[in-house]
Amino acid sequence: MSFWKTITRKEDPRVYDNKDGHLVRSLKVRDFLALGVGTIVSTSIFTLPGEVAAMHTGPSVVISFLIAAIVAGLVAFAYAEMAAAMPFAGSAYSWINVVFGEFFGWVAGWALLAEYFIALAFVGSGLSANFRALFVPLGWKLPASLSNAFGTEGGVVDIVSVVVIILVALLISRGVSQAARVENLLVILKVFAILLFIVVGLTAIKASNFMPFIPQYHETANGAFGGWQGIYAGASMIFLSYIGFDSIAANSAEAINPQKTMPRGILGSLVIAVVLFIAVSLVLIGVLPYQQYANSAEPVGLALRAAHHSGVATVVQTIAVLGMFTALIGMSMAGSRLIYSFGRDGMLPKWLGKLDEHNRPNRALWTLTIGAVLIGAFFPFAFLSQLISAGTLIAFMFVSLGVYALRRREGKDIPNPSFKMPFYPVLPALGFLASLLVFMGLDYQAKLYAGIWFIFGLIIYFAYGMRHSSMAKKEDGQNVKNETEAEENE
Repeated sequence: MSFWKTITRKEDPRVYDNKDGHLVRSLKVRDFLALGVGTIVSTSIFTLPGEVAAMHTGPSVVISFLIAAIVAGLVAFAYAEMAAAMPFAGSAYSWINVVFGEFFGWVAGWALLAEYFIALAFVGSGLSANFRALFVPLGWKLPASLSNAFGTEGGVVDIVSVVVIILVALLISRGVSQAARVENLLVILKVFAILLFIVVGLTAIKASNFMPFIPQYHETANGAFGGWQGIYAGASMIFLSYIGFDSIAANSAEAINPQKTMPRGILGSLVIAVVLFIAVSLVLIGVLPYQQYANSAEPVGLALRAAHHSGVATVVQTIAVLGMFTALIGMSMAGSRLIYSFGRDGMLPKWLGKLDEHNRPNRALWTLTIGAVLIGAFFPFAFLSQLISAGTLIAFMFVSLGVYALRRREGKDIPNPSFKMPFYPVLPALGFLASLLVFMGLDYQAKLYAGIWFIFGLIIYFAYGMRHSSMAKKEDGQNVKNETEAEENE
């Protein structure tokens, strides 16, 4: 078989139906809405609007959120059709494996793996910092050795981050339905905290803080500020906030009636997230001049205290810490299903694709957990964070283009889904181009580290995955059978 035919061999979707059929289908629309909102509306809603406004946009941060939401929405339509047609574990990895072939599926999946490993470590670290900050006024403070990553400001291990990531893994290991109940409760609490901030903040808004709405463009140490250049830079930075809908798709093999639950969960959670992000942005800018959010790790608390609501600030920040568990749950569930898919297909060692006696992919879950703990302990986040958005955007481009290949097979070897991406064939192309445009807006370091990550992934594929994959083993078996038959005929 030629090299090109080897890397473009496509998995039969019926194989994934059989392999993933052992996973327990227990998740409903409300579970996916909570999973999506919990992952998308994570720590960033309490920090990112103020940070982007101070660095790039001023009051026009709202426009940046809208632009990023439109790009995410285009991709979300593609995700919804893919997930409805092919409700397989592993989301983009499994879909691209079916429509474009093994190598391209690996590239898309490897891109998403960076997101889950690093984002999990990130949120754990952010939860730790906010949790410890709540106890500082009481005089309780952990030593530096237990507060920071190894080699950072006298740190040995961020013990709170390690503990919370492991606790979330223990919860999920008991079953997704139990994890979903906890997720649903925490998401309700988080949305309550956000709405409380919006309602209280509305009483302290000053119209003068929105003027000028789009400041004049100039360059700063952080890059473009003001004008459409600043809005574009802000949109590229913000886009990272909306990528959580992949966590919904990754769990589609555990959905009840995925034809309906997947599109509703993906698109519904994105709409809720967009409304909340824009509302928080408007209130933040209205309460305080955007310049005051520069270098603030807690702009929501800063705004509430400035409006003389320090008690509300404490309540919101406390719930925000609890709410960070929702992102950890969502990313742990999605990342473990992706690693399970790699093992299921032989792209990584087969034992990662084995289920326990309760049909749970717990080997993959604990692999993800240990990896996230080690990354959080030993690697500087300032560098690794660049991989999250770059890798995810590459996967989004694959999924957008994948809709064209999917349409040719719907109603044939792939079921005809009840939801289809509207305005075909225009929207898939727009989704691809919009993702590419946001990718080009990332800084040089993001592209450099993404390149290094993909070189590492290519080495793994050509050294291991290409020879050990299920399709490779199937071909070897077929070749042996053909040779045996040929010998018998002679």
